[in-house]
Amino acid sequence: MSSRFQLHGDMIPRSVKRMFDQRNEERTEFASRTGALTLRGRTRVVNIVNLSASGAMISFAGDAHIGETVTLQHLDRVRRTGQVRWLRDGRMGISFAGPLE
Repeated sequence: MSSRFQLHGDMIPRSVKRMFDQRNEERTEFASRTGALTLRGRTRVVNIVNLSASGAMISFAGDAHIGETVTLQHLDRVRRTGQVRWLRDGRMGISFAGPLE
């Protein structure tokens, strides 16, 4: 299956401690922190920790791998396709395929 996502040097295994804040955009305020994550055809309810125009951090203790394609549906926003960028301590970082509107 072809994907629009490619692994590259920006993907850091979260076993490596972050030495500086790599955020380059503001986080979006939202009323509900509940979302639905679809991974490998299975949808699960997740807690959205933060959300920005280009990605999200969610609480997720399931089985996932860096580079996998996922879909995140936030109750206040549209459904977004993205890629797992990092996994650490029960959390997942997702990079969206396009900017959040």
